[in-house]
Order: sequence, then structure tokens, then C-alpha cells
Amino acid sequence: MAAQAPAMPAIRLSWWIDDPRMRRMLLRLFGGALAVFIGIPLLTLVLWSFAGEWFWPNLIPTQWSLRWWQEVLENPRVIDAMVLSFTIAPVVTFLTAVVAIPAGYAFARLDVPYRRTLLLLFLIPNAFPRIGLYVSLAVLYYQIGLIDTYWGVVFLHMIGTLVYMTWITTATFRSIDPHLEEAARDAGASPLRAFFSVVLPLALPGIIVASLFSFLASVDEAQGTLIVGTPHYITMPVLLYTLISSFQRPVAAVFSVLLALPSLLLLVVAQRYLHSEYVAAGLGRV
Repeated sequence: MAAQAPAMPAIRLSWWIDDPRMRRMLLRLFGGALAVFIGIPLLTLVLWSFAGEWFWPNLIPTQWSLRWWQEVLENPRVIDAMVLSFTIAPVVTFLTAVVAIPAGYAFARLDVPYRRTLLLLFLIPNAFPRIGLYVSLAVLYYQIGLIDTYWGVVFLHMIGTLVYMTWITTATFRSIDPHLEEAARDAGASPLRAFFSVVLPLALPGIIVASLFSFLASVDEAQGTLIVGTPHYITMPVLLYTLISSFQRPVAAVFSVLLALPSLLLLVVAQRYLHSEYVAAGLGRV
């Protein structure tokens, strides 16, 4: 019987994952590529907003100017749109929290029939192109008198924000040990006092994360507001469409920077004051 040849050692194709130095290098490359992908468009907007003259093939403007900022900030339509956007977004966030926090607690703690099905229903507005939904809502709004009204725009924004708030609060409440609430009840606390004294403080970081997402989603909502809010309720994203089509590029760049600043500031605040484990708890499984 012929002797068998010795087996060749298996070549591990995943060695680069197990090597800490290679893993760190790949993470840095990925982070750098992501920063370039996101940073270059933002940097271009900032440069255009201060550009007095900028022609090809110059990489930066040849002249700098504050003319475009002055033109935008002196436009009463821009100021009205900014005030309206930052008036609607807090109201939308508050009303969404009023609905989503009890719903999230119920989904997390109570034996709700068809819980997963109900949670999936919140995703339906995001599962398909929203333009058809907005047109249908516009027809309904016209029939009940909500078209071109403040509350019509608020309720439309809540269609999108309820998704973030309900899912994140559900995951947040599920990550909290129910024995803590039971201990408070055993000590004589009422259900409401146990919730507000024990559960709510622990869930607050996740609720803040959900509120940030809801606020930003409301500020950035454009299509639905254009359909149900015009001509009297023009928010910043809706006005941005007009600026892009009717004004020079630097004016649109200035307005884009103004629209992006709240998102950046809120994300910086969230990163500064919320620990990563709290954010992870707020984005856990449902």
C-alpha cells in the first residue's frame, strides 16, 4: 500500500482579521475613506459660500467674500423659513415623544399581541417611496381642512419621526433590567412612581438619542412639506429647492451650510454628553 503524502497545512485566509495591527490599519483606512467621502462635499459647500470668484482649475476660490452670507441673511424669506423649521421641529419631537415613550414601554414590558407586527407597521412609511403617501395625505388633508396649515405639517412630520422614537425607546426599555422596577414596587412605590423614579432616568440617554433623530428628521423633511404646506408654510429644505433652481450657486451653498449646522451641532453635543454605551443601549435589539 502506497504511503500517503503528508497533508499540506491549511492556509488561513483570515489572518489579516486576527492580526491587531492589520485590523487597526484597516479601520484607519476605512475611517479616512469615510471622512473624505463625507468631508469633501461639506468642505466644497463651505468654500462656495465664501467664494467671491472661483473658476476652474483653481482648487480654492481666488477671491473671498461675505456677500452671499449677507444676501441670504438679509432675505426675509430665509429668516421666516429658519424660524418655521426650528419652531416645528421641537413641537414634532415633543408630540412624538408623548406617543412613542408609552408605546415603547408597552412593547418592551407588556405582553402585547402581535408586537413585532405592530413594530413593523411603523416602518411602512419608510419601506416605499414617500411621494405616493404624501399625495394621498394631501387629498385627505384637503378634505378635513389640514392642507396648508401648521398642524398639517406637524402631523406629516410625525409620520417619519415615530419610526425612530418608537423603535429606539422600545430597545431602550428592553435593555433595562425589569427587576429594578420590581424592587421599587416591592418597596411600596406605585407603578407611576417606579416608572418616573427608576425606569425613566435609566432610559433617558436612549430617549435623548431618539429625540435627536426625530428633531433632525423633522428639520430635513422636504417633500411632504412641499406638498401639504405650500404656499404659506415654507421650511428650510423646501426653500432650498427654490434657491438651487433660482439663485446662484454660492447662495445655495450658504443655505446648505445653514441647514447642515444644526445637525452637526446636535451630533457633537450627543457625542460630548452621551457615553457610547448609553447610545448602544438606545440602539439595541427590539
